[in-house]
Amino acid sequence: MKETKATQAAAEFYELFNEFYEAYAGERARINKCETIYRGDHWFDVPITDPNEPRPVTPVIHSAIENVRADLDEFIPEAVITADSNAYTELAETLTRVIKENHLNCAYDEEYRALTHDLLVCGYGVQEIGYDPSAEGGMGSAYIRHVDVSTILFDPLVSDVQDGRAVFKFTRRTRDWFRDHYPDDAEELNDDGVFMDVDKDGLLTPRYDKSIMLIECWQRKFDSKKQKYAVHMLKLAGGKILEDSRKSFPEGLYAHGKYPFVVTALFPRKGSSLGYGFIDMYETSQRYSDKLDQMVMKNALLSSHNKLLVTSASGFDVDDLRDWSKEVHKGDNLNGVTWFQTAPLPAYLISYIADMRDLIKEESGSNDWSRGMTNYGVTSGTAIAALQEKSSKRARMAAKSLHSAFRQAVEQELELERQFALGLRCIKTYIDRSDPEGAARADIAAREVMNMEDMPISIRVTVKVQKESGFSAIAHNDTVFRLVETGMITPDVGLEMIVFEGKEQAKALMRDAQSRLPAGA
Repeated sequence: MKETKATQAAAEFYELFNEFYEAYAGERARINKCETIYRGDHWFDVPITDPNEPRPVTPVIHSAIENVRADLDEFIPEAVITADSNAYTELAETLTRVIKENHLNCAYDEEYRALTHDLLVCGYGVQEIGYDPSAEGGMGSAYIRHVDVSTILFDPLVSDVQDGRAVFKFTRRTRDWFRDHYPDDAEELNDDGVFMDVDKDGLLTPRYDKSIMLIECWQRKFDSKKQKYAVHMLKLAGGKILEDSRKSFPEGLYAHGKYPFVVTALFPRKGSSLGYGFIDMYETSQRYSDKLDQMVMKNALLSSHNKLLVTSASGFDVDDLRDWSKEVHKGDNLNGVTWFQTAPLPAYLISYIADMRDLIKEESGSNDWSRGMTNYGVTSGTAIAALQEKSSKRARMAAKSLHSAFRQAVEQELELERQFALGLRCIKTYIDRSDPEGAARADIAAREVMNMEDMPISIRVTVKVQKESGFSAIAHNDTVFRLVETGMITPDVGLEMIVFEGKEQAKALMRDAQSRLPAGA
């Protein structure tokens, strides 16, 4: 009887998964197309009429995307926990160190770069917030990681992820993997060859019949009695439920009651939580510019092989005329011999191709100024920084969306730390030599804070950029130096304001040197 109920419950989840999976058929095709065009292989869907015809590709979209990604790399976010009240200042600083340590452990900078690829190429990026109990030597740590957009399904009926009936993540594992992780269920898992994804890049051809799809299902339910949401997670494979958080966490796996996913859309779609990317916007322009390139190359090839028209009345032997080593050819009538040259293309066509490519660069925010290229003799760092700031509006707009999603993710991360942190963990902090016990007390307080039942409402998450661009930092420091030279601020204040690597170490050495000076010196 139990087996029948379990099988029926699994069938219900698989039915919902099939509904989502089928609804995403067009989306999967779009993502594959975007990746194909991104790598410059967009002639794949054009029928070959002549096997010798040129198929040129000038990767304008690829270059534009990579330049915008380089701009976004300057906006890697860093969480700063602030407090509205001075009573919570030390607490906020401790929480900031905890979150920073988490992001170092999960290599968030690499997750961020993978996220920007999906955002610009596929139109949206997905981040997952979770807790790894094995991290930090078994002490546990929360994390934020990137999720491949081709492996996740949101409810197609809603535009807000939190309103969806479920969220599915899926991947493939061999039966041997299931034998290692689920030895009691591995042999009973059914093959699911019905889920046969096409190969991602046209190069790898995996044998999907040698694997079984592992599905992670998240469901968010509202409890009318408690007036709160509870989120649960199940793992399914081969028609069976392998894990069910409802058994071990009946109140909900995560206390915050939200789906642990944050979606960032580049160009939002109406009625959907997904978005469009640069390739969706500029694919047509890229195809036309390469088609025009093909015409130019065809014309160049035809022009390099001029044709000789010879009539039968000319009296010349065609094979004899082909022999360029001969100095004399014998015939009856020169009027029967004519050179045929391919007409050149209009001159405006070349400039039109260049204009079309410049249009893609300008509209995508990847123009010469944003790349640091100046054609008018601009050499001042301040002027270059101002021009780059003015020309990177698209990158800054995308960065704002990423920072907003990052703030939401960190808020969930704090909740998971508070829920699952069971012990103390050493947080890497600067130790003030004048107060060696201060940092140690802050480290110990970190986990004590996380175990508090009620987080003070005055704690809030703000986002700053980890590292400023080189030109921006130079311009900023130059301004500070001028203020110090004119006496408007003191050198100590200037040291606090300037930006450079090793600043904290320099300040520590200065304080250490001051502490060693004799009294009154």
